[in-house]
Amino acid sequence: MSPPLHISISEQLRRQIAAGDYQPGDKLPSEHQLMDMFDVSRITVRQAIANLVSQGLAIAYRGKGVFVTPRKKVAYSLSSPLVFLEQDMARQGIDFGFENLTLEPVAAPEPVAAALAIAPGAEVYLQKKLFRMDGAAGAVDVSYLIADLGKRLADILTQQMTFPTLAENDIPIDQVDAVIECTHADYAMGGYLEVPLGHPLMVYRYTALSTNQQPVLYGETISRADRFCYSLSTQA
Repeated sequence: MSPPLHISISEQLRRQIAAGDYQPGDKLPSEHQLMDMFDVSRITVRQAIANLVSQGLAIAYRGKGVFVTPRKKVAYSLSSPLVFLEQDMARQGIDFGFENLTLEPVAAPEPVAAALAIAPGAEVYLQKKLFRMDGAAGAVDVSYLIADLGKRLADILTQQMTFPTLAENDIPIDQVDAVIECTHADYAMGGYLEVPLGHPLMVYRYTALSTNQQPVLYGETISRADRFCYSLSTQA
């Protein structure tokens, strides 16, 4: 079954933007030009443009037209002491925000239980967050917090990032063990990050430890490498 015309048009424009045919800040063809190019109605064209706007790929200015969203690749500095993500984005002049997708108690899968040093199936709090940088989807964070902290902090965590919340509630993070690797987008992740099924993605997998090497948080941040990366400075 063929997709609706407006989806086909927005996908073609998306591919052209990704290929660099339209650069950040460029004006896209007008409604009339798109109607002629694709031989479709004004309603179809407006739906296609709305698709691009909802994906964060374009911005519509009344009376001026539709422009490709200005975008730059942002880097999060992995440093010691820990720099909070939103602070690093603010330092770079990036408008950072997150959308809470899920926050609920679940039974800990075996890898999560092992990382948190708890019994498999023990209760933990699962949270999924969508990170946006300058309005564009950049990463999805999937984290598991030990149950007592999840119960205490659940209301706050829907409004505030995890590491600052822990710090403000006298739960210091003394160490973060992490690994960076690659994965591919499944259907759900592709939807969140606006990429096709199987698209290569980057994974930052981490375990946060508090006082006395007590693990309190395990998670992974899955990101688009064209929009988000990590930087690291070491000394000999």
